[in-house]
Amino acid sequence: MMVFKKKGKLLSMIILCLALGSTLLSTGFAQETGDEPAVYSIEIEGIITAGTTAYIRRSIETAEEDGAEALLILLNTPGGLVDATLDIVSDMINADVPIITYVYPQGGISASAGTFILLGGHKAAMSPGTTIGAAMPVMVTPDEGSAPADDKTVIFLAGHMKSIAEARGRPADIAERFVTENLTLGATEALELTVIDEISTGIPALLSALHGEEVSLDSGVVTLNTENARIEEIEQTLREVITNLISNPQVAFILFLVGVYGLIIGFNAPGTFVPEVLGAIALILALYGLGMFEVNIFAALMILLGMALLVVEAFTPSFGILGIGGIISMVFGILYLPVEPLVSERWLMQFRILAIGIGVIASVLLIVILAGVYRLKKAKVIHGDDEFAGDRAVVAEEANPKGLILVRGELWEGKSLTGDRISEGTPVRIIKREGLVCMIEPVSEEKEADHS
Repeated sequence: MMVFKKKGKLLSMIILCLALGSTLLSTGFAQETGDEPAVYSIEIEGIITAGTTAYIRRSIETAEEDGAEALLILLNTPGGLVDATLDIVSDMINADVPIITYVYPQGGISASAGTFILLGGHKAAMSPGTTIGAAMPVMVTPDEGSAPADDKTVIFLAGHMKSIAEARGRPADIAERFVTENLTLGATEALELTVIDEISTGIPALLSALHGEEVSLDSGVVTLNTENARIEEIEQTLREVITNLISNPQVAFILFLVGVYGLIIGFNAPGTFVPEVLGAIALILALYGLGMFEVNIFAALMILLGMALLVVEAFTPSFGILGIGGIISMVFGILYLPVEPLVSERWLMQFRILAIGIGVIASVLLIVILAGVYRLKKAKVIHGDDEFAGDRAVVAEEANPKGLILVRGELWEGKSLTGDRISEGTPVRIIKREGLVCMIEPVSEEKEADHS
């Protein structure tokens, strides 16, 4: 009995040790893999488009569903489309997860539409050497080039910027000046004016600095737990990448040009189907992209007129008159087409360079087409009744009055023009072709001399 009792105690101690050890191991493993806070991160670079809206919206929903501690939005943008920006800010204001906006990396900018997004974060930060502001809406006019937008647009966007700042507890008067005065601020100035909450040299330092800060959500006040947080980057889906590309005005216009020229080339060289198919796809994508931002109707008509003139030039050559007019019309239309007020001067300059580049490319293509048409007009006919006219041949089978002749390495039926018999091996000249029969006559020395 004593032996069994000792064995029972020993077994109980072993079971207890194993249970305690497994608990400690599982706790330690959980702390290493799952208990540390998770912060989701996305990068917004370049112009803000409808694709950017879809990306941010999905990221907010994912962070909410997964219970992330925060969503970190890294900004480096010159601005973007108005509708896309307003939709993004609306999603951020109504988000049920803390959103941290951060102008990153050092030397980056968050101008115009990017400033709206920056202020829409629950916590806002900047890297050293970064800049925000310059959110005055602009428009392109034929007489002044880039100029401030109309008062109605300025007042509306200034009021909206002010409203965003008030919702996030930031100085509304400074936010309003971003729009009305085109105010720009560096990181130090923005922090002194409490426009942002932190200046950080990197993401880990920023998350450490914000650890323990309180954020007000619709569901209540939450405390940020971002110390040593695990950063999980949310990648763009293929659909978001494509939408982002084709809703970029620069890409949309390039697709439009490719589409039109693809159709022109396809119609002039039927049977290949490749230019027509690619052109149609590019044109459909371009029209879809053009529908995602505001355009100047007059400029759009100028572009359509230019494309129509190029098409007419391709089918009924006018020695470049219609083509040159089409290129001029198209370039001017592209210059004044976008009426998106929340883009920077730098982006507008790039857009003008694009318009000029399109004009140069179109001019080169027009010159190539005209040169090809001129060569075709001057070239000798190679098909039809005059295909072999003037060519020399040899009678391969006696012509009486019909026989076979050898011309250009091929056997053709030959018929004596006078009806006289022509013996095999006689050199002859082809006068013309009637269907598949070549009309021939013997080549004499006198005729050869006269011909030469």
